Amino acid sequence: MEEEKKENEMSIDQVKEAELADEKADASYTATNIQVLEGLEAVRKRPGMYIATTASPGLHHLVWEIVDNAVDEALAGYCKNIHVSILKDNVIRVEDDGRGIPVDTVSKSGLSGVETVFTILHAGGKFGAGGGYKVSGGLHGVGASVVNALSVWLEVTVYKDGGEYFTRFKDGGHVDVHLHRVGDTTKSGTTVVFKPDATIFTETTEFNYETIRDHLRQTAYLNKGVRIVVRDERGEEPIEEVFHYNGGIKEYVAYINKNKTLLFDDVIYCEGREQVDIGGGEKGYIYAEIAMQYNDGYSANVFSFCNNVNTHEGGTHEEGFRLAITRVVNNYARENKFLKDNEESLTADDVREGLTAIISVRHPNPQYEGQTKTKLGNSEVRKIVSGIVGEQFNRFLLENPKLARLIVAKVLSAANARLAARTAREQVRRKGSLELTTLPGKLADCSSKNPEECELFIVEGNSAGGSAKDGRNRRTQAILPLRGKILNVEKTNVQKIFNNAEIGNIITAIGGGISPEFDISKIRYHKIIIMTDADVDGSHIRILLLTFFYRFMRPLLENGYVYIAQPPLYKVEYHGKPYYAYSDQQLEVIKKQLNLKPGYAIQRYKGLGEMNPEQLKETTMDPEIRKMLRVNIQDGIDAEQAFTDLMGDNVEPRKEFIHKNAQFVKNLDA
Repeated sequence: MEEEKKENEMSIDQVKEAELADEKADASYTATNIQVLEGLEAVRKRPGMYIATTASPGLHHLVWEIVDNAVDEALAGYCKNIHVSILKDNVIRVEDDGRGIPVDTVSKSGLSGVETVFTILHAGGKFGAGGGYKVSGGLHGVGASVVNALSVWLEVTVYKDGGEYFTRFKDGGHVDVHLHRVGDTTKSGTTVVFKPDATIFTETTEFNYETIRDHLRQTAYLNKGVRIVVRDERGEEPIEEVFHYNGGIKEYVAYINKNKTLLFDDVIYCEGREQVDIGGGEKGYIYAEIAMQYNDGYSANVFSFCNNVNTHEGGTHEEGFRLAITRVVNNYARENKFLKDNEESLTADDVREGLTAIISVRHPNPQYEGQTKTKLGNSEVRKIVSGIVGEQFNRFLLENPKLARLIVAKVLSAANARLAARTAREQVRRKGSLELTTLPGKLADCSSKNPEECELFIVEGNSAGGSAKDGRNRRTQAILPLRGKILNVEKTNVQKIFNNAEIGNIITAIGGGISPEFDISKIRYHKIIIMTDADVDGSHIRILLLTFFYRFMRPLLENGYVYIAQPPLYKVEYHGKPYYAYSDQQLEVIKKQLNLKPGYAIQRYKGLGEMNPEQLKETTMDPEIRKMLRVNIQDGIDAEQAFTDLMGDNVEPRKEFIHKNAQFVKNLDA
């Protein structure tokens, strides 16, 4: 009772100070915080087990792992500045001003804390009781050692307790120079410099500045107040950008919505924390912050994170958010007579239409479904997020009745459109099922009923459609010719979309329905291949189809079921034998190999209809020979930005994109 009385007498500033103290990890971060679970095991032999791929995404993953360690210092309450540099020869340097990795000896390994962390898998200060962190987003001790294992060399400089310490590793993690003190310093923090191993990353060791910049911008948004500098020193003039957002995810939502028409300017913000039992007799805090803003669009864009890890597939934090906003809006609408007692409740999809939201939670012991950390599984998070959003979103509506009415009007409009769309979808299904059996020039289906082996080619024009039908494998390949261009779904209402005949044929052919009821388990083909001409119109049809899939069948893209056919650009006939080139560079190689004289006749394909069925089969449709591009979504926020900017109503972002990229266009048709 006495303690409760004292807490009630504390000032608001004192309470805040106490909360911040709870959030901070132990300042005496020493080797006793480092725990060794097991040794480093064959990372170089099976790198895919740790970074998924040795292609470009895996290469960049090395940077994320070292940056995550710096960010974990920020989450612990110590790091304020992170510098990431791409040096000459594609060397990476990451600097932070955190506490510095422990330099004293770890009893279990007999090595310094630095050497332990960088040479032993599953060694770090992120394993719960006695650890140096309360929450973390890295690979729990895997990241640093994996980066070391996959590098030609790696150097670590630690500034700690008045001393500057240095160690160097080479040839995949072998100690070259043991940790030793090189001088005195007033600084604190860690600097890691490494060069990826080209014998591991055989596809490329060249870092993409835009990829690193965009990732670090997102990291800065998710960690308000942390200043992140990214620098590229490979060119004649260095490129440098600084990301520092005191508004955190509120600014992130505003950034995502910058080219959208807003319902109102306010970004709704909710935050809170709750103490829970995290196992082993330990207690820890789960923190949640949510920012959301409505625009006048039709799609919902909810992006979630746990400990800065992007949970692409959602999870319990998204479920709690969805439950809360649906409950709050329904209650408000009924209590204020926007919904009558006999009317059905608004759905979660109604409430989320036009909503952009960021959900960020920090958990001391997150549980993810699968190894890729794309779905959060902690059940307690659902209740915590639901409670925080439910209380604070409801308060926002009560305190802002004008804005509340705008939200409810938007949601009711979505509900009405949903009911109208339901009717339209039924009409499409009935109409489509008749057309597909009676009208010529539409779907030529395949005989197999196994979706895993079936392919649907969506082909530009009846002429190319005819060649494709004659050149296909009738057992596994279906052909759907398009008549002209489909609607740009980014700039039209839902009713028009469902009344469009070409879109209706696509919906019926694929078979999984359409958002919000799209069911990927019901689709009839696991490869949906867009096959268009290699000209401006073909490119436009491609992006229109991708926009439709992104807005109304997004799981197709998320699961990698959409492909873009790559028909050849050129045909060279030489001594009765055809040679096909899929790029200008490949054409030059063929000309050199065949020793062709200048002016030799070369056919430039602009349309698929110029190919006969046999040519189309052997160049574009035969699985043994063809080339295709698989479409996927690496970053949902970047994808959302791209479709909004390039296909939306706002002209300025499109003009800016054209001005910036016009120099790279080749073979533009007049």
